Formats: sequence, structure tokens, C-alpha cells
Amino acid sequence: MNIIFYHPTIDSKPWIEGIGQRLPQAQVRAWHRGDTCSADYALVWHPPQEMLAMRGELKGIFVMGAGVDAILTQEQRAPGTLPAGVPLIRLEDTGMALQMQEYALATVLRYFRRLDEYQLFQQQKQWRPLTAHQHGDFTIGILGAGVLGRAVAEKLTSLKFKVRSWSRTPKNQPGVESFYGKEQLNDFANGCKLLINLLPNTPQTAGVLNRNLFNQLAQQSYLVNLGRGTHLVEGDLLNALDSGQIAAATLDVFVREPMQRMHPFWSHPRVSITPHIGADTLPEEAMDSIVANIQAIEAGRTPIGLVDLARGY
Repeated sequence: MNIIFYHPTIDSKPWIEGIGQRLPQAQVRAWHRGDTCSADYALVWHPPQEMLAMRGELKGIFVMGAGVDAILTQEQRAPGTLPAGVPLIRLEDTGMALQMQEYALATVLRYFRRLDEYQLFQQQKQWRPLTAHQHGDFTIGILGAGVLGRAVAEKLTSLKFKVRSWSRTPKNQPGVESFYGKEQLNDFANGCKLLINLLPNTPQTAGVLNRNLFNQLAQQSYLVNLGRGTHLVEGDLLNALDSGQIAAATLDVFVREPMQRMHPFWSHPRVSITPHIGADTLPEEAMDSIVANIQAIEAGRTPIGLVDLARGY
């Protein structure tokens, strides 16, 4: 069994050694330009077109992350990047769900307990107690009900928050009100006090965080974007913040990363920024998942995280 590995920024050695330890029968190598030797599987992140285009013999292409929008966008720019008929497989959890729970919970509690406002008061040297938010008036809406969205919803419901989710198809999760389809998006957003975005990046979800959606939320609501920068219409958020429709926003993802130094989000007093660290790929957990999927494919079983190319996730 031959496995090729490509990542443009990280050291390949720990991954090659880790996969090799888990699959002693495999020959694992870093791919370099000009490498046309045979391969059964590919582990990739932002691969060059020439790495995969002519490899119709591959049994699987593993993306080293939960999102596959980068490789699918590349396929759209250069058709044929993905060899026809080869399964594309993404990481579904591998420790990312816990990280996303931690991030979401920290942000929700910061807004729920109004700690963001107290921080501003401290800077102004104001001693000013505020009326506390109540659970009954603090409905949380989660855009996206996949592995990460369900994990975040589970954590929030355990703390007695009212939670609803929106997804492409109906879901059944205890304690979570399910909305689905474009026709139910406004009903989902209506009255939400805090909105968390965990949608995949597809043509259908681009620009979903926009003025129309913000206007459905409760007055002085909060936004947490953990999906992709292309989900957010930035000008609409700035207008909603200026009007008070949105009280504050926490943003982890952006159209351009790193964000431009002159971008207005940097200096906006009601915008909190993190540099796309909501949930990182954990190498050991990721390698366990990839190897388990290779073993499943070799045994004739369907791997976990198989991407539907038409849907984009």
C-alpha cells in the first residue's frame, strides 16, 4: 500500500511516521512536484492540481480538516483536479467537536453574563451593575446541525439554554428545536438572542449572514461566526452593529486571512476577533481516524466523512 502526503505549511515527518506506525504495511511518502509514482491513498491540504489530477487509481483522498471548500473551489477553478470516481473524505470530529464546544460555550457565557459590557465599563472606569440576561429570554440559534453543530447544541442544552438549529434537512436532537430548508430560515432566526454559525461553505450558504437574517433576530442580539468568512456580508454586520440590531459579534473566520490591517473589524469596540482557531486539526486523533477509514475501505466498508460532491460536504 502506497500513501502520499502533502501539506503546504506543516512538517510532513510526524504525519509520515505516525501513519507508518499505524499501518506498518504501508509505504508513506511526502509528495513533491514530479512525483508520478503509484499511490493508493492521498492525504492532502490545499494540494497542487498536478498532485491528484491524473491519479484515477486512488482509493481515497483524505482532506486534513473538517471543511473541503478549498479543494472543491480548486476543482471549480481547474476542473479535473479531483480524479473522477475517487472518494473524497473529510475529518468529521477527531477532537474538533470538543474544541468547538469550548469556544462556543466561552463566548455564549461571556455574552450571557454580560462580561463583554463590563470589560468596556472597566476601560471607562464605570461601576455600573447591569440587569442580567435570563435563560428564558436568551434563545440560541445554531446554523448547521452536523457533527460540530450537534456537539455545541448538546453542551448548551445541558446548561438549560433554549436551543434551536437550522440545517438542510430535518434533525432530531433532544432538547433542540429543528428548522430546515430555505423556507424555514426566517422562522428559525425569529427571536434568537444569539446566533452561532457552523455551516459548511457551499454556494448555497454564501452570504447567509446578511441584513435580512439579522433583522429577524431579537433586538440587541449577538453573532458568533465559526463557519467561514464567506458566510458573512461584512457591510451588513457593520450596519447592524451601528443600528444596535446586533449588540456584539465574535468572529473567528474571515474572507481574507490574515485580515487586512485596515479592516474596520480590528478597531470596532463591539467586535471580538480570533485568528481562525475555533477548532484545530489534532494530528494524533486525525491519524487514528484516517487509518480507521483506510482499513474500512480495504475491507469494503463505507468510510466515515465521505463527501457528497454535489452538496459540497
